[in-house]
Amino acid sequence: MAFLLNCRFYVAEILLAMEYLHMLGIIYRDLKPENILVRDDGHIMLSDFDLSLRCTVSPTLIRSSNPETEALRKSSQAYCAQPACAEPSCMIQPSCTAPTTCFGPRFFSKSKKDRKPKPEVVNQVRPWPELMAEPSDARSMSFVGTHEYLAPEIIKGEGHGSAVDWWTFGIFLYELLFGKTPFKGSGNRATLFNVIGQPLRFPEYPVVSFSARDLIRGLLVKEPQQRLGCKRGATEIKQHPFFEGVNWALIRCASPPEVPKPVEIERQTTKLPVSTSEASAAPTGASQKGSDNYLEFDFF
Repeated sequence: MAFLLNCRFYVAEILLAMEYLHMLGIIYRDLKPENILVRDDGHIMLSDFDLSLRCTVSPTLIRSSNPETEALRKSSQAYCAQPACAEPSCMIQPSCTAPTTCFGPRFFSKSKKDRKPKPEVVNQVRPWPELMAEPSDARSMSFVGTHEYLAPEIIKGEGHGSAVDWWTFGIFLYELLFGKTPFKGSGNRATLFNVIGQPLRFPEYPVVSFSARDLIRGLLVKEPQQRLGCKRGATEIKQHPFFEGVNWALIRCASPPEVPKPVEIERQTTKLPVSTSEASAAPTGASQKGSDNYLEFDFF
């Protein structure tokens, strides 16, 4: 259980990073473990953008279609819908009267006779607007990426858009949970054939939750138009039960599962012997600076 929670933490941060890139009009196209760096504070950052595609995007606010939000609005109780206050609305809605699950203070502590009738309180609860910043109109015909992470539409040469990032996101989650990618073959050619024609299968071990498998299934749909996230991007993926309880607004304030310890690098104190031939071949602009251990070059 602890391992799954740790995986969810890193996957949630990667999802936010991908959402931010799409908001800027950047399709990453190269998500893989090698390109994910862990900072000194334990949080992650993405690297290596040489395969990224720049496109235009128009972020818009849309009315929430979250079933939990709608159920809250129709309900006769005005409490937070998420146990861990995953939605920012619970921090500013006056109707949030569950102080044990909110980070903000209890806004109203009126007596029963001063409280408004329940119907009036319910009417104050409105669906929280969602930010939709998915560059869904972007198209590219380039064949780029890592073979085990390539989306089917890239392999077929049909043209691809931002949905390829959600495919690679699903491959990454699969590898994070099971230690291998789902379509890897004996070689690159076999891997590409597997991506196109092989159905998604899960190993019997390790055992992971149903929500994790369901999320991977939604992300690894071979038809990009039916893939989870292709229409509303990260907003759609955030609402999956796998991320239940994640506080998206304050995830950077959360304690990472592990913080890297500083590594002491021993400096070499012994002076290495330099042969006569090596000394004569040294750059003319080289000069000793302060100590014999450091050299200064005019050109690098």
